[in-house]
Amino acid sequence: MKKDALKRLEKLAEKKLRTLLSKRTFLKGLASVVGIAALSPAKAAQALSWEEFFRKHYKELTKAEKKEIFASIEAKTKERYGVDVKITDPQPMEGVEFVYCLNLSKCIGCRRCVYACVKENNQSRDPQIQYIKVLELPKGSFDLEKANIYYDHEEVPAEGKFYMPVQCHQCRKPPCVKVCPVGATWQQKDGIVVIDQDWCIGCRYCEAACPYEARRFNFATPQIDPDDINPDQGYLSNRIRSKGVMEKCTFCLHRTRVGKLPACVEICPTGSRKFGNILDKNSDVYGIIQNKRIYVLKEELGTQPRFYYFFD
Repeated sequence: MKKDALKRLEKLAEKKLRTLLSKRTFLKGLASVVGIAALSPAKAAQALSWEEFFRKHYKELTKAEKKEIFASIEAKTKERYGVDVKITDPQPMEGVEFVYCLNLSKCIGCRRCVYACVKENNQSRDPQIQYIKVLELPKGSFDLEKANIYYDHEEVPAEGKFYMPVQCHQCRKPPCVKVCPVGATWQQKDGIVVIDQDWCIGCRYCEAACPYEARRFNFATPQIDPDDINPDQGYLSNRIRSKGVMEKCTFCLHRTRVGKLPACVEICPTGSRKFGNILDKNSDVYGIIQNKRIYVLKEELGTQPRFYYFFD
């Protein structure tokens, strides 16, 4: 009787495994799929825990399930890095649409925004991942083919140059969302485009679709020194990612949805970065958009970014 019961359980598990493979895991690549599918349910569970393998999409999780998952992530982070972290899940606020404005007249290309972003968002140091690229351009030109992202001057700004930081533009019509075959990335009501890294299959379609080169893929397991880990982590923002998934700027939603500024805004020494709620007529960003000449990168593509450039 026990053998019959065990066989029924194995058949049921294999059926569930095939269902998930056909929906999601198959797209991870034939090598990984064949490797897992060829295993017995017990060995498949060893390769990837059932909890992880059958985890629901973030959108489908109940509050109780989220609480369990957050506790599991906190425990695994403690085990791996020896660091106590807190996973939160701040929700979009009513009457809020976040936008970013960047004053190109003031940006000096110091890259402090890059370093602050890396630390705040627990980005891999080896291999190195950065959400923000700072382009050095000749003054008077917006020809991106002439941009240099590898400049290394003793002092900035360099004579005859200006600087244009580029990151996720949180588009109103995000092409990255349209191409995702499993719905692992979507736009929330405050305008922030997020990624469910546990549902991401690493196909990199979104990376190819983004005209701003704003998405990053983890080719290897991210390496972060425990002393550099930011313990305040959002489930859909700056928690430590895994190998084989996409990541991107989320306007530091774990900060901005609780009333703080993005790390890159706080660190900027020239005040060239402004962030806020475009629906608030008293906000800096509302005033800038109403009164300055605004430039949108690659406007002709119709992505309608929430990231605006301007000059004094």
